[in-house]
Amino acid sequence: MPGTSPLLNILSNKRLWVTGAAMLLLASCSSSRDDKIYVERPAEEFYNLGLSYLGEGQYEQAARNFDEVERQHPYSVWAPRAQLMTAYTYYQADSYDEAINTLDRFIQLHPGHQDIAYAYYLKAISYYEQIADVERDQSMTREAMQALEEVVARFPETNYARDAALKLDLARDHLAGQQMTIGRYYQRQGEHLAAINRFQIVVRDYQTTTHVPEALHRLVESNLALGITDEAQATAAVLGHNYPGSDWYLDSYALLTGQDLRPVEDLEQRSWISRVWRTVF
Repeated sequence: MPGTSPLLNILSNKRLWVTGAAMLLLASCSSSRDDKIYVERPAEEFYNLGLSYLGEGQYEQAARNFDEVERQHPYSVWAPRAQLMTAYTYYQADSYDEAINTLDRFIQLHPGHQDIAYAYYLKAISYYEQIADVERDQSMTREAMQALEEVVARFPETNYARDAALKLDLARDHLAGQQMTIGRYYQRQGEHLAAINRFQIVVRDYQTTTHVPEALHRLVESNLALGITDEAQATAAVLGHNYPGSDWYLDSYALLTGQDLRPVEDLEQRSWISRVWRTVF
């Protein structure tokens, strides 16, 4: 796998960080713990000071030392490694904007670096960990999805891509969950047309998420509330065909039979759902 270096192994697992940093320090050159770092020193000394501070959770001092590697030794082999460690330090400190900015600079300056896949991945994770509750603005979720998709596209054979793909599924599920939350709210307020619009978004755009069975059932409910029985019957038929044993189908079936109706598959051809559902299934 590209980029499998001691540095990369340390970066890829938070829980192993302190132990990994300690092992690196054993091999490092000796240096004093002087906070007045703005003096001329070898790149390796600054780098190891940064590792030491990072292992102790002193993120500001760690970032300062890693930055000093770049400032004093911009053309050394240590400079890109230090830049990546600066980004990781910001990430550990939950300073996500700073981490993303540093990673963007690393990607621009070092597109062929052995750890470039990790840089893209850490950028995506820095967005991903800012995803908000489904009741709040989801712009960060979309940023995370875009960054995760880039990892999958650029580095498809890496473990980073595999993890990014899993997180993409979770992010899509999160966006679908937001649409469901809004749709349920409209439904409780009796605004069934607005609710139908939200549930249709879930069925159309997020067909692989866990929210689809409920979205179909809610469409049955809202269409019945508006007296649009053909749509309710067609949607229930799709729900029953794809999720026959789910509680949501049982609820839809009971709702229809309570009004002397049944799911009708033939009605699918005249329903909006025939234009979107079969594009995937």
